[in-house]
Amino acid sequence: MIEVYRRPMQGTQPEYRFPPYGSTAKRAPTKPLVMLPHTLSETTGPVFGHDSVKAGEFDLTVGHAGEPAVGLGDSPGQPGLRPGDSSGQPIGKKIVVSGRVLDDGGKPVRHTLVEIWQANSAGRYRHPNDGPHSPLDPNFTGCGRAMTDAEGRYRFVTIEPGAYPWRNHYNAWRPKHIHFSLWGAAFTQRLVTQMYFPGDPLLPFDPIFNCVTDAKARGRLVSALDWETTIPESAIGYRFDIVLRGRHATPVER
Repeated sequence: MIEVYRRPMQGTQPEYRFPPYGSTAKRAPTKPLVMLPHTLSETTGPVFGHDSVKAGEFDLTVGHAGEPAVGLGDSPGQPGLRPGDSSGQPIGKKIVVSGRVLDDGGKPVRHTLVEIWQANSAGRYRHPNDGPHSPLDPNFTGCGRAMTDAEGRYRFVTIEPGAYPWRNHYNAWRPKHIHFSLWGAAFTQRLVTQMYFPGDPLLPFDPIFNCVTDAKARGRLVSALDWETTIPESAIGYRFDIVLRGRHATPVER
């Protein structure tokens, strides 16, 4: 049986076609979506990555040339990197990003794979298609993975990303953000979204952020300053909870 896709509450998820976001003009569907039944292999796995996450992959600031193999939580007095430092540490302000993954009833989503990717502190991705508008950081790859625990909690240590130009419109700059990908119990169960930072002056001008027209839903994409996870003299903490379904679901990335 073919099931017609039912859309969530108006304005709480991005529209497929949002003219201020230029790329949607070419990739937005022109007809109503139709959900096709999945095969057994699609709904039962295997799920890539769940059994291969290493203990240190949550920390994007270590593991580079000359960097000791310890996480930030193991050495809270670790000094920041100065320009020209050859210690193997990435350049920029260290931050802690943590939160919980919840279902629509507020219950924790346990042992699910959370992946992040982001630009460096200068606003550049380590990707061949990203232009030379800012320098690369040889000690920052910008990718990390973690599994949620029994309470649905995850934690990453990383560098605060920079804003960058993206040519969508005149003088277009993307706000600081971190991409999130969550995998469910099967390969077809995936959520991709973006986390933004509180008080960023670029948010009102960003069409990707503003394609979520409901203000409360849009606010769920903005992290909150978190003193509980802030490490004195080392890293500011931000909290970003992700809700998978229901009225308070986190908006997805189209």
